[in-house]
Amino acid sequence: MLRHVSERGQCSRSAVAVETGLNKTTVTSLVGELQARGLLKEIGPQRAGSVGRPSRALTLDGSGVGALGLEVNVDYVAAFATDLAGRVLVDRRIGFDAMSAGTARSLDKLAQVIGKAVADLDRLGVALAGITVAVPGLVDAATGTVVVAPNLGWYRVSMVDRLVSAGISADVPITIDNDANLAALAEYTSGVAMGTSDLVYLAGEVGVGCGIIAGGRPFSGADGFAGEVGHVMVDPSGEPCGCGSTGCWETKVGLAALVRMAVPDHAYGTGRPLVRDPEERLAEIEQRRAEGDPRVDAAIAEVGRWLGRGTALLINLFNPRIVVLGGYFARLADRLIPVAQTELDRLGMTVVADRCGFVASTLGFGAASRGAVNVVIQRVLSDPTTIAIRHP
Repeated sequence: MLRHVSERGQCSRSAVAVETGLNKTTVTSLVGELQARGLLKEIGPQRAGSVGRPSRALTLDGSGVGALGLEVNVDYVAAFATDLAGRVLVDRRIGFDAMSAGTARSLDKLAQVIGKAVADLDRLGVALAGITVAVPGLVDAATGTVVVAPNLGWYRVSMVDRLVSAGISADVPITIDNDANLAALAEYTSGVAMGTSDLVYLAGEVGVGCGIIAGGRPFSGADGFAGEVGHVMVDPSGEPCGCGSTGCWETKVGLAALVRMAVPDHAYGTGRPLVRDPEERLAEIEQRRAEGDPRVDAAIAEVGRWLGRGTALLINLFNPRIVVLGGYFARLADRLIPVAQTELDRLGMTVVADRCGFVASTLGFGAASRGAVNVVIQRVLSDPTTIAIRHP
């Protein structure tokens, strides 16, 4: 019933009874329980143009229930929180060099960010329903373990156990998932591809992740590892990759590749002072372009070509309707898409490529943490009894 109201919007008890097939007595009982848990409220009166006494409308409440999504990536840690009805309560991104910090320091930083967000929610009188953390790597979601995150240098990291030992309450459900999978979910539920049942999301970060929505559902594969396209070899004689291989796709189109070609003096791993946030790196690249540095346009064109080549393979495999470009790809979409589309048209199967196009995400570098929030909210909608009764 809670899910029905969340999807339907404001509706009367009688409308819920008709649309769900529940009898009115059951609806009344469920409304009372959901109100006691602080998940549903009645507003009104509601008039629908009919005669007689106007009815009160049911709508999601959840103002006292919060969902927290986080992302730890090479350059930053992000936190995003909403209440059950989607009102934004926390939205921040902190520059952090996770690549150099190592596992222990990175998890300590993540725990600090979580602690601050939880304190913010406490001050607002919001109870936390759950936490989901997005990580750029292979994740065993069932055990909360990062199997491998090459760009972070993480191997077999039991994140849930580490976070609990760092002081995060064991009473709050914590889940871990791949960043691109969560970003694809965010695009499907609230982004530029909202409601598109078949899409591919490409995360433009230091690495490149791929999230897939197939038939309106996330496609994760047998072990949850589907979509690791960043480590598909595309150039055997190319650059070494953080995964240990050579010529992986992300060495051609990742943010590290763009920086290496456009501003080689500030490339990742050069030992020079790092610009901590990807937005700052992009601002530096744009500044170089404004100053007339020809390497910038050449680098963007090169990334665009390889982006189109890799995407041609993806559309042949998954036949999406839309390819959503996220992260830094979205910021440079006006220059990347024309080049990438040309390569896609040249290499993709014509009947497939003609029905698929690129679109730029509007969620920026926050897509994964927004998708992480959605996971928590969906868990509550699926089982409202996870929220304690607050008003007996």
